[in-house]
Amino acid sequence: MSTPAPTAPSSPLRVGVIGYGLAGSVFHAPLVAATDGLVLDTVVTSDPARQAQARAEFPDVHTAATADELWQRDLDLVVIASPNKTHVPLATTALEAGLPVVVDKPLAATAAEARALAALADRRGTFLSVFQNRRWDNDFLTLRRLIADDELGEIQRFESRFERWRPQLKGGWRESGAPEEIGGLLYDLGSHVVDQALVLFGPAVRVYAETDARRPGAETDDDTFIALTHANGVRSHLYVSATTAQLGPRFRVLGSRAGYVKYGLDPQEGALREGLRPDGRLPWGEEPPHLWGRVGSGESPLTGGGAPVPTELGDYPAYYAAVEAALRTGGPAPVTAQEAAHCLDVLEAARMSSQEGVAVELPVTTTVTTEHGEHGAA
Repeated sequence: MSTPAPTAPSSPLRVGVIGYGLAGSVFHAPLVAATDGLVLDTVVTSDPARQAQARAEFPDVHTAATADELWQRDLDLVVIASPNKTHVPLATTALEAGLPVVVDKPLAATAAEARALAALADRRGTFLSVFQNRRWDNDFLTLRRLIADDELGEIQRFESRFERWRPQLKGGWRESGAPEEIGGLLYDLGSHVVDQALVLFGPAVRVYAETDARRPGAETDDDTFIALTHANGVRSHLYVSATTAQLGPRFRVLGSRAGYVKYGLDPQEGALREGLRPDGRLPWGEEPPHLWGRVGSGESPLTGGGAPVPTELGDYPAYYAAVEAALRTGGPAPVTAQEAAHCLDVLEAARMSSQEGVAVELPVTTTVTTEHGEHGAA
């Protein structure tokens, strides 16, 4: 694979963000603007209210109604934060123009499309990365540390839940059943929990899933369970749901010596939604001690079992800091398109498993190494 050419280190890199809905306005634009060496140059949205919102928060930003206008700007990076169905065509246009690209997850509807984008970026000698911000969640960083320090022993089972209680449909493309929209929780929150499992424990060789549309009028999955068997023998049980009246632990990780149980979501998304910014004026990604997870054995943490473990600071800003560094030096992307393709292999297998009621075997082709050691092939 070719390495993208480095960018001159003198001036800030100019970034255009396509889309100013949840992804663009809450995550990408604020994180880009807070990153040393990057400057938010342009926001693309056809909604006049969202254009006004962007200019109110970033007074120097240029706004455009269409992506075609963006290509006329002199940019160093394009961020695609628009609806899922636009990811592949917009990324293709940008890469063919030789522009470095960040795409919000999921990169594509299929692993084949993701690999085609990776091949295009390689041919053009440019940069392509996927925004998997949950790799920088506080609880995930804490778990990686515990595993690296061998605090739990040999990991046997990983349980991960991204659950919500939203009994009423909100509407919009994320809840559409039209296949071209790539809606539903399997590809939304499922992209996060599957990516985290693969980062921690390496490739999956067997996938079983149950997907349901439980809310009245629901067109696509809003309550999904995925079971993975990893090449190294770890089993991951992953839950994503909008219909969970009582939320379970975010993580329950069971090892041969101890387990780690953690409740609650990383606070960074909530802070960004409230308009707080990682600008150094306030502590960022910090969690109070009463929310720390617990490590122990033999008793539930809810009845006093285990000892509290300080939660690492959440660090979403690290993603764009790594993007900026990669663009300056020609180094690797913090999350690659090939990693996104491996995640999509699992999501596609999960959809097939749910439809056919069987477990799906995945081929193993490439050796990968994670924090938990070498696990065979991906």
